[in-house]
Amino acid sequence: MRLSRRTLLTATTAAAASLTPTTAEARRHRRTGFENLAASGYEPLRGQRVGIVTNPTGITRDVRHIVDVMHADAQVDLRAVFGPEHGFRGTAQAGGSEGRYDDPATGLPVYDTYLKSGRPLADIFTASGVDTVVFDIQDVGARFYTYIWTLYDCMEAAQLAGKRFVVLDRPNPVTGRAALGPVLHKEFATFVGRQPISQAHGMTVAELARLFNGEFLTEPVPLETVPMSGWKRSDFYDASGLPWVPPSPNMPTPETALVYSGTCLFEGTNLSEGRGTTRPFELLGAEGVDRRWAAAANGLALPGVRFREAYFAPTFSKFQGKTIGGVQVHVHDRAAFDPVRTGIALLVTAKQVWSGFAWRPDNWIDKLTGSARVRTMIDAGADTDEVVAGWQEDLAAFRRMRRKYLHYR
Repeated sequence: MRLSRRTLLTATTAAAASLTPTTAEARRHRRTGFENLAASGYEPLRGQRVGIVTNPTGITRDVRHIVDVMHADAQVDLRAVFGPEHGFRGTAQAGGSEGRYDDPATGLPVYDTYLKSGRPLADIFTASGVDTVVFDIQDVGARFYTYIWTLYDCMEAAQLAGKRFVVLDRPNPVTGRAALGPVLHKEFATFVGRQPISQAHGMTVAELARLFNGEFLTEPVPLETVPMSGWKRSDFYDASGLPWVPPSPNMPTPETALVYSGTCLFEGTNLSEGRGTTRPFELLGAEGVDRRWAAAANGLALPGVRFREAYFAPTFSKFQGKTIGGVQVHVHDRAAFDPVRTGIALLVTAKQVWSGFAWRPDNWIDKLTGSARVRTMIDAGADTDEVVAGWQEDLAAFRRMRRKYLHYR
């Protein structure tokens, strides 16, 4: 049978139309915690003077910032904003914040929470005059991404200041299917890991808040979480239908988040982790690295990922302005991909093929992995499987603890 152009176009349009309502209907039923809060007429905040911990990721589906939306709504009494690392409006680079100022768009006072905890942070909440502290920030699923520890510190400080705490949930962009990687040992606690959770935690911020309150805070804070609707643990970020706003300057895409919990380990080495490129944490390299690294990594046949020999010149950070060699991480099956095992495999193979390999002198790798075990095992010649086997007992215990705080299926 011959298909005319008109017949083909009609069939294609009909097929697309048959799919569109299903997709649209599914997305209509997906709501963030903020969307559910607003739909309730801000019921959990009624009669409360409210302050909110947020950053540029606190947006609606039509990319309005929730601070602007709440400030304009008479149903909620918004009194203050609290900015984390990179700031409320996102003007600061890694390791920076915006300080104390009045927001030009709303006139609201903005307080700086970065690197503040305990009583000093509690005093800020007291000085702001709020009754309830709300948290709404997009996380990326890794223990060393600092916003979850901003959450922890703010919960602790709210308890000290006698404030309520409300967490508005957002998707874990790399799914909530599994906890992966080494669990932090308490003697290695820093702002990139306050408490013993796994390197890729597989939880949403609301689930983490429940875990923090139930397991780690000395005294629990009066906590309420506003969950999402329609989110499943197997969902990657694109299933949410939400626009992606970089949570920090070096987290430009959901694909960055997908590899980050593994390749961020290169911050603990003398290799570039891709800062200063358009593909941070996907591009890795150093002067003197050549094609042998990609060949060695591909030889491991890791699930869901391939490695391309790559050359690049970072515009800032390590090797600024120098052309260096390395690899680009290409995830071709994100459901099969294990970012933490991949990160370990890349460390092992980099050390094998490049004689210049070194850990950062302050042993930052120990803070990132949560103990000295990964570093010492790799130095002793352990392969990827041996390193991964070393954390399985701790991980199994964390998975058992984590299970009772999971909200979504």
